[in-house]
Amino acid sequence: MPVNVAVRSERGQSSSRLVDLCCAHMEGALRAPAAGLPARGRHPYENGGMSTAFTTRILDITTGSTETVADLTAHCAAFLRDAAAGGDGLLNIFVPHATAGIAVLETGAGSDEDLLAALHDLLPADNRWRHRHGSPGHGRDHVLPALVPPHATLPVVDGRLALGTWQSVCLVDTNRDNPRRQVRLTFLG
Repeated sequence: MPVNVAVRSERGQSSSRLVDLCCAHMEGALRAPAAGLPARGRHPYENGGMSTAFTTRILDITTGSTETVADLTAHCAAFLRDAAAGGDGLLNIFVPHATAGIAVLETGAGSDEDLLAALHDLLPADNRWRHRHGSPGHGRDHVLPALVPPHATLPVVDGRLALGTWQSVCLVDTNRDNPRRQVRLTFLG
């Protein structure tokens, strides 16, 4: 099913005060010898360790009023062309909603419909749920993230997602009451 997507970008360095304090604490702990023990060496992120640079983009997605498996792979690739600049790192995909998840699966050959059918079998939209606000069976939507987590972290190699041939990154949304979703893409490299 086609979805509407709007894009917002944020760019930054993880030089927040908290990160600086944590790194300073780790550095001090690594360099200061414990009672009677030799110094343990340099900070693991000095000179060639993992970068602290990150870039974030927010996708505003309109899924409509039907259950949806929306393929986000092209949006992830477009983001990485800008953010990764041909480098290696990690892409984190996160949906900050209590009734949606992120899945890596094949799409277009029926697997997306199979996933929705399996979720219907596992989580029927009926009145068995204690969580009862919203449309009938809405409680099932709040259980979905336990089965389809709200995040995925994927490797990026040479600026591209290191997915298998048939793998796609998808938003899974069974909540027909909320047609607007946000997906946060964050590249760390």
